[in-house]
Amino acid sequence: MKNNFNIENLVRENIKSLKPYSSARDEFKEFTKDMVFLDANENPFENGVNRYPDPQQTTVKKELSKLKEIPATNILLGNGSDEVLDLIFRAFCEPKIDNVITLPPTYGMYKVLATINNVEEREVLLNKNFEPNIDSILEKADANSKILFLCSPNNPTGNSFSQESVETLLNSFNGLVVIDEAYIDFSSQKSWLERLKEFPNLIITQTLSKAYGMAGIRLGICYASEEIITILNKLKPPYNVNELTQQKALKRLLSKNKVQHEISKILEQREKLIEKLKTISFVEEIYPTDSNFVLVKVDNAIDRYNNLLEKGIVIRNRTTQALCENTLRLTVGTKIENIKLIKALKDI
Repeated sequence: MKNNFNIENLVRENIKSLKPYSSARDEFKEFTKDMVFLDANENPFENGVNRYPDPQQTTVKKELSKLKEIPATNILLGNGSDEVLDLIFRAFCEPKIDNVITLPPTYGMYKVLATINNVEEREVLLNKNFEPNIDSILEKADANSKILFLCSPNNPTGNSFSQESVETLLNSFNGLVVIDEAYIDFSSQKSWLERLKEFPNLIITQTLSKAYGMAGIRLGICYASEEIITILNKLKPPYNVNELTQQKALKRLLSKNKVQHEISKILEQREKLIEKLKTISFVEEIYPTDSNFVLVKVDNAIDRYNNLLEKGIVIRNRTTQALCENTLRLTVGTKIENIKLIKALKDI
């Protein structure tokens, strides 16, 4: 059953009337060889980055559109996914009035951004299988619940949520459902991009930081209806994605075979790492993973974290997160790095 979603009912009133800043390159986009640009108060001496970047990242979006089979009008790019998420908060959540729902244990920036934007965060714990507790989520929601955040594959647990659970929430939650797919390229499940047109309240965020190995350039990607993208474009800074980021991103997107090869290697190493972890005496549980990391339960997470640190290996201790007592999150490294990790664990 479809819900009665209407994007106009969710947008903040001040955003509806907002007239976005119009940059010089927004007002004039046509480039010819002999064109003289004296409109943006730029330094005229050419050095490769003396001109402002394309404010709409047209070339990068065009390549993403081909790669993902999604129209460019359904894509927004940001300075990392964190900027994209912040724009969503600012467009749809009225401070001190609206609320968002998160499902701990999950990505910590949802809470941080809610606090920064003075928006109530309502937490509904995942169940013991790290799946959404649908009844509790819908009970927690009210007329001011604007956004539900689903991180799938989830960080730090590593699992993908069942398609049935996500579909039920998309149909039942009367606000926006943001599916954070930062780790989707490592997953056995298909991206929700394939069903974007079915759900007008669906927003999908992805990144080039993980599978694409571009964490240093900070490029976040948002896919949503054209109506939602138009609203977010009103808020974004005029030149939010710099020229060097756009150049690096385009080059990497054009290296699809190389990226896929690296993903395959990571998945291969993930399985080998899991097998080796089964031989470590103080590893009590290895949780199913659909990402490029493995969450493990150990006898004493603080001690084991410090033991590894003394051996020059840095991991994440997740023991303070809900449902994650005495757990460590291990990123899948190269073959050599994983061998060093297992040797260190055996030596402890």
